[in-house]
Formats: sequence, structure tokens, C-alpha cells
Amino acid sequence: MSAEHLIGCHDCGSLYHREPLNSCERARCVRCRHELYRWHAGGPLRRADSLVALTLGAVLVYLLAQSFPIVTLEMGGMASSATLLEAVGVLWNAGMQVIAAMVLLCAIVFPGLELASLLYVAVGLRRGRRVPGFNMVLRVVQGARHWAMTEVLMIGILITVIKMTSMARVVPHPGLFAFGVLTILCALVMRYEPKALWELADRLAPRPGQAAGGGAHPHAGAHVAGALVSCGACGLVNGHPWQRAKNGAAHCRRCGAALYRRIPNSIGWTWVMLAAATLLYIPAMVLPVMYTRTIGGGAEGDTIMSGVVLFWNTGSPGLAIIIFIASMVVPVSKLVALAWLNATAQLRSRMAPLARTRAYRVVEFVGRWSMLDIFVVALTVALVRFDALATITAGPGAIAFGCVVIVTMVASHQFDPRLIWDPIESNGERHA
Repeated sequence: MSAEHLIGCHDCGSLYHREPLNSCERARCVRCRHELYRWHAGGPLRRADSLVALTLGAVLVYLLAQSFPIVTLEMGGMASSATLLEAVGVLWNAGMQVIAAMVLLCAIVFPGLELASLLYVAVGLRRGRRVPGFNMVLRVVQGARHWAMTEVLMIGILITVIKMTSMARVVPHPGLFAFGVLTILCALVMRYEPKALWELADRLAPRPGQAAGGGAHPHAGAHVAGALVSCGACGLVNGHPWQRAKNGAAHCRRCGAALYRRIPNSIGWTWVMLAAATLLYIPAMVLPVMYTRTIGGGAEGDTIMSGVVLFWNTGSPGLAIIIFIASMVVPVSKLVALAWLNATAQLRSRMAPLARTRAYRVVEFVGRWSMLDIFVVALTVALVRFDALATITAGPGAIAFGCVVIVTMVASHQFDPRLIWDPIESNGERHA
């Protein structure tokens, strides 16, 4: 069986033979239960028409969302409104460049880059060809998707709107509704994995010398052999001889990405990221995330915890719970979980590998939601600009907290979950 017919599990490294699935079926790894691939009605495994339609719609809605104000605040005969890009400008001009950069990248640049790159690739696939720079563009989609946070931004917008109703009249604008539709469209576009698009391209526009496609049973278990390495970018299982660059590094013969059996220095870099995040978390909790200045009064600083208490005391316990979970429970739990995963991997523990793998998936999923506080702070600062009555500015706690979120996301991305299963593999255990 050629390596072309194999698929590697991202979470444990097992290899499987591939075959087409029936309607609504999914192929899962029998060791760690990770979803290897799934059947889609009209999805990326069959044709690119639906991908083009969804992505084009998402791009158009994205442009509308960025072009119109989200809401207008009216207070004391004064009005204040802002688009998301104007909100970034307000933060930047107020000396809060770090927060402005976070919002710009996670809410504007990376979502736009993902959608534009995906549309570029999909249009080419619909015509049965690989567009110039096909491999690089799909890798851009993978990287941008990890940092694009449209759904987190939408929840942040809703929390900000509810929060502002207690101090001003809130008038919704087209930008608010456009972001709601964009969130739904982005969730649909997320079905289309870049790895599936590489496979679609192999069928519609085969590479020179590509082997004929074929399949076998997806649950016929196999294990990583020394001569077989699954590409982390496109998913192709590469066998010897690998394609090698002039520096001797191994590269995938389909997409050209560097090949590693395991992420280099995964454990060491994860410890470094965790140490940095832990140190940053202390000022993030202690220092104010916002300063509120009102007429006739001085500046009042609000920490994350005082914001939770404020929502709770003003009759919004639901929002208080959401912010408490996203800003305190999630970051602390993520730090503890990653430290546990990294320590057990370093000690080559064979304890509960499936439970640890599931913990890693939870960490990967919830990490981005801690960015909720940063979006709320950014939108609040941009909208509350009533110089004669009240102004709100971001505090140093917001910068520290934003850095905690970014660093922990990097740490979880750097950790290689296959290290959890390596000690079991080395002891000769096999899973069929």
C-alpha cells in the first residue's frame, strides 16, 4: 500500500488506510478518537462550488461589517459611534498600541486574510486548476484560521452593547447585524479544512507524477514507522525518499512544508511560554483593565474582578458569569492543564493517554475565548468618548491580560499531543 493512501492522526500519530465515506459518516482514530475526516454533502471532498458561494458571501458581508458603524451611543445630547477599524484607531491614538494591534490582527486582518485566501484557492479549484502559490496560500489559511476570532468578537460586541444600555441610549447600525451574519458564515466556512482542499486539488488538478487515487478501510490501524511521516500542513503521509532542500531538511513532496516526526523542542518551548504567561497573569489580575473618568469626578480603575462584580450587582448575572469564566476560569485552567500535559509528556508517563488527549483538545478549543475581555475593553473605549461627560481608557491590566491569552495560545500550539502516546508506542502496545 502506497503512502499516498494513508492518513495520519494529528493527536496520536497513528496511520490509517483511507477510503470514501458513506452519507454522514465520520472516520475516527481508534486510539484517541480524533476525527480524521468526514463526509460532506457537496462539501470539499466532492467539489468546490459550495465553498466558492459561501466564501464569496462571507467576503461581501465582511466588507459590510468593516464599513459600517456597529452602534451609536447617545448621552446628554452627544453621540458617539465607530466602525471596528475606527475603534482600532482610537486605541492607537490614545497610546494603547498593544491592544490596538491585538484587535486589528485577530478581528480584522486574520479573518480577512483567511476569507480572501480561501476564495482565491476555491475559484481556482472550481475551474479545475491550482492557482499560483496554491501551497503557500493554503498554509496562510491554516495560520490565519488559528488566530481569526470573529465569533469571540461577536460575543464581545453583544456584551458591550448590553453594558452600554445602563449608561446611554444604544442605536444599532448595519455593522452590528453584518457581524452577526459574518459569524454564521465563518462557522460554515470552517467546515472546509485546508487538508481536504489539498486532496481535492490532487483529484481536480493532479501534480506531475502523482499516483492514482485509491482507498482502503479507514479503521485498519497502523502505527508511525520510522520511514513514514505525516505532513503537519497538508496531511500527506510521506515515505522515503523524502524531498530534501539544500540544507538537508526534509520537506513534504506535495506542499513543500518542513517535515518533522515531532515538533522540535516542543516540551522546552511549552515550558518557556507557560512561565511567561504565569508571570503576566499576576499584573493582569491586579492592575486595572479600564479607567473611567466622569464629569465632577476623578478616574476610577476597574480590574477584571471588579467588572464581574459590577455586572452581578447591576442585574446582569449571566454576563458576570460569562466574563468570570472567560477571564479567570479559562486562563487559569489552561495554564494548569498545559503544565500537567507537558510534565507528563516530559516524564514519558503512560497514565490515561486518552484522558490527557481530550484535555488537550479542550485547551485548544477554549483558549481563544479569553480574548473576550480585550474586545469588550476595546469597543468600550472606542464608543465612550463624551469628553464633557465621560471617557474610558484602557489600563495596563488589559495589555498584560491580552499578552497572557496570546502566549497561552502559542504554548498550546507548540505542545505536540503525539508525545502523550509515544511511551505507549515504545513499549510495544498496539491498537487495532
